[in-house]
Amino acid sequence: MDRTAKTSMRPNYFRVFAVFARNSLVRDMTFRSNFIIEAISSLSWMFMNLGFYLLVFEYTPSIGQGTGWGKYEYFVFLSTTMFVNSLVQAFFMPNVEEFSEQVRTGGLDFAMLKPIDTQFLISLAKIDWSSLSNFVFALVLLGVSLSRIVYTPSLGAAILYPLYLLCGVAILYSLMIALAATSVWLGRNQNLYDFWFYITNFSRYPMEIYQGPIGTPLRQVFTFAIPILIVVNVPARFLALPLVEEDWLLAGYALLATAASLAGSRWMFLRALDSYRSASS
Repeated sequence: MDRTAKTSMRPNYFRVFAVFARNSLVRDMTFRSNFIIEAISSLSWMFMNLGFYLLVFEYTPSIGQGTGWGKYEYFVFLSTTMFVNSLVQAFFMPNVEEFSEQVRTGGLDFAMLKPIDTQFLISLAKIDWSSLSNFVFALVLLGVSLSRIVYTPSLGAAILYPLYLLCGVAILYSLMIALAATSVWLGRNQNLYDFWFYITNFSRYPMEIYQGPIGTPLRQVFTFAIPILIVVNVPARFLALPLVEEDWLLAGYALLATAASLAGSRWMFLRALDSYRSASS
């Protein structure tokens, strides 16, 4: 078989993803009432979340004394959190949540037989389009917040922002798929999904608040052992605060942490597939 024939047999992952996206959109539009209700529910939660922080800033000018995270600087941070979470919830959450059920019922057998990378198929087969309503909300909040802060980000910082936003998405996805892979050995692992939500809560706040005898060890663990704190902190700094040398060092580390997270989760997923035995066996 010549090289051209071999190349033609390889799946075009972009086209496959486009088919997944189209099918998911068709499914959502088939049940439009449910889609609208889910979108409104997500937006309602965003409004309540924003209202909570508006209330907080009625009593304090900034989060943490001397940290630079004033009201609108923090809303840039909050917008970044919403961007990351909406992308994770739209593209990965619906699929990873079903992985343990596929292991239990034998659905993973059929996924492994398809001529496409199993992790790609498991991760992106379904898309929750209603979760992207949060992305639009975050976009509006970001625009308003940037118009109110004193600091004007440079063109380079604005260009790097979406790159590090995707790095944050990749880190959260890596943690999610690694936890999902454990269902091959543990069966049902709902408690581990709860663990994922608890851990990711640490990413919702600026790392400057983690100080003192309790906060400092937490900051070190969730920056270097489990790099959750860099998910939002790094991209938000590019737009909200003047960058100092430590920020650039943290940005460089974020790239390494992203690569390590993806590689580690990939290794764990492949080891899980090697250990998998068909549900019928």
